Amino acid sequence: MHGEYKIPGGKLVVVDVDAEDGVLCRARVAGDFFLEPDEALDAVNHALNGAPVDTDAAGLAARIDAALPEGTVMYGLTSEGIAIAVRRALAHATDWTDYDWQLIHEGPQSPALHMALDEVLTAEVAAGRRAPTLRVWEWGAPAVIIGSFQSLRNEVDAAGAARHRVEVVRRISGGGAMFVEPGNTITYSLSVPEALVQGLSFQDSYAYLDDWVLGALGDMGISAWYQPLNDIATDQGKIAGAAQKRIVGPDGRPGAVLHHVTMSYDIDGDKMLEVLRIGREKLSDKGIKSAKKRVDPLRRQTGLPREAVIERMIESFRGRYGLSQGKVTDAELARAEELARTKFSSPEWTARVP
Repeated sequence: MHGEYKIPGGKLVVVDVDAEDGVLCRARVAGDFFLEPDEALDAVNHALNGAPVDTDAAGLAARIDAALPEGTVMYGLTSEGIAIAVRRALAHATDWTDYDWQLIHEGPQSPALHMALDEVLTAEVAAGRRAPTLRVWEWGAPAVIIGSFQSLRNEVDAAGAARHRVEVVRRISGGGAMFVEPGNTITYSLSVPEALVQGLSFQDSYAYLDDWVLGALGDMGISAWYQPLNDIATDQGKIAGAAQKRIVGPDGRPGAVLHHVTMSYDIDGDKMLEVLRIGREKLSDKGIKSAKKRVDPLRRQTGLPREAVIERMIESFRGRYGLSQGKVTDAELARAEELARTKFSSPEWTARVP
């Protein structure tokens, strides 16, 4: 069995391993990491051999740590990363390059339709009728997008939203509220087969699916990192937030993962504060006095037009994994328009948590 895992902010770990009589055997760890002393690699392999096949990542990491020679130095490598690669091997996880990725980047659409497209396209990936897809959004109107489990009245100032003509919609994924305006926001979705994140914990899947965009930001001169559970941050502040939803495949078969990210290219902080109810507790646990300081826009950090940032992100993805131009099919669009009307524009859905 073969498993690979790119450690966020680190190097690639490759594990080949067999299993006999319920335990791991013939483990072989490799990669482009740095490890001293040389005999530490043999210690890692020996630590994996003999482990029960159902040992979780934490248990495997503990075995590795206990076996490492004193003074071992890892660079671009962690015992946890090795353990995750093993779990991915045992789960027969796929890799990014196993797929023919499609790009969808179309004209501005309403907030409700964007919510519906996420659900429809990810369901199509789960059913095997659509290739894994990167969809870059263009916003047709300003909006507040609240998480699936958030209270509408706790998160949104209804009077402020009405005054600024900001549409309020609820998405199918969890997480916090987002304030978006056309031209000031960069949003993208990944609709991927569940096999791509097999062997990863829920938290690790966020870091794994965000890694490519960290590389794209790095190419633009921004040193960014994944900040658990679902933020992308720099030393200047948070620049993006992610959310996920798992969709089961037909007849209960392995399905697909929706991973979407909203990045602040620019932001009207005063308007945001009039539309969102930013609680004191939410700010205090981050040691921040002003909500405006929680987000540091990409416009200031890159000095690039929004369109250039998006193009560089797309080219970075294409260079890593390949990416061909795709589109929303007529059938997908029809289904999404129906959902936008009957679900995502309905008061019952938007206020399902009042």
